[in-house]
Amino acid sequence: MEIIISNSSDKPIYEQICAQVKNLIMNGTLSAGEALPSMRALAKDLHISVITVQRAYEDLTRDGFIETVSGKGSFVAAQNKEFIQEEQLRIAEELLQKAAEIGRAHGISYEQMTSILKLFYEE
Repeated sequence: MEIIISNSSDKPIYEQICAQVKNLIMNGTLSAGEALPSMRALAKDLHISVITVQRAYEDLTRDGFIETVSGKGSFVAAQNKEFIQEEQLRIAEELLQKAAEIGRAHGISYEQMTSILKLFYEE
């Protein structure tokens, strides 16, 4: 499992870890039941605090992406991909609603907004 941390990102490191692990699970790179690196091992590999990795693993557990078994480690949870995709769609809808509100409030045309979305989507 390869995680890349960007020090120039405005996202906290634990959020970067969460997003990348979620992506690896959603695209099938990590499958249900697969073991994740221990918190200490991942912290050592990334040269970050164990507390940061712990926060990421706690968030992943809360969101249903991983399960932690005391004394055995953390594993990819057997989850319903449709449920996870629905949750991600809900988040995208909230963000798009905010973007639409900003666009309307500042006179940005629908065509400009759709071309911006298309540009970001195709990156």
